[in-house]
Amino acid sequence: MSQRDFRSIQSVSGPVQDFPALTRVLSYHMRTTNKTSPARNALLAIAVGGLIAGTVDLLQACILFGWDIPLAIAGGLLGPPAFHGGPAIYVLGVFLHFFIACSAAAVYWAASLRLRFLKDHPLVCGLFFGAAVELTMRLVVLPLSALHARGPYQLHDLIQGLLVHMVVVGLPISFSIRRFAK
Repeated sequence: MSQRDFRSIQSVSGPVQDFPALTRVLSYHMRTTNKTSPARNALLAIAVGGLIAGTVDLLQACILFGWDIPLAIAGGLLGPPAFHGGPAIYVLGVFLHFFIACSAAAVYWAASLRLRFLKDHPLVCGLFFGAAVELTMRLVVLPLSALHARGPYQLHDLIQGLLVHMVVVGLPISFSIRRFAK
């Protein structure tokens, strides 16, 4: 290596008048290296929203109703024998729960492409979306599942389900989409 390959401290720490040149170089570097594709932003928003909502929802369900909740979720696909399943059925229930949560986040993201107010007002829209997720699960998905869960429903259970899903499902998804889906 020659002497010219190494710069002196004075040339690196140069005078103050070189600051505009440095800022131009840094801003160019930031523009070219921090570009992320819209598809990557969408996947990040869906994954973060779905994973946070799924984790908090599953945790609160297990605390309120017992740690066998993943078996009940798997029962929606496999029917009543899932309640006697082992670890594989338990893992299937957890996987299905996160699949549903990420699917809900994907629906919110897709709707936010056309309905700009979903990103502009994540608090209100997230609360309504959480209520819509609860009603869809309770009134459409569960009756069509292998468990054929239908009413009559207790008013207390309906209100509790709505409030919980508004907060632990709707809000994480809506704020995640607002934050990451640019």
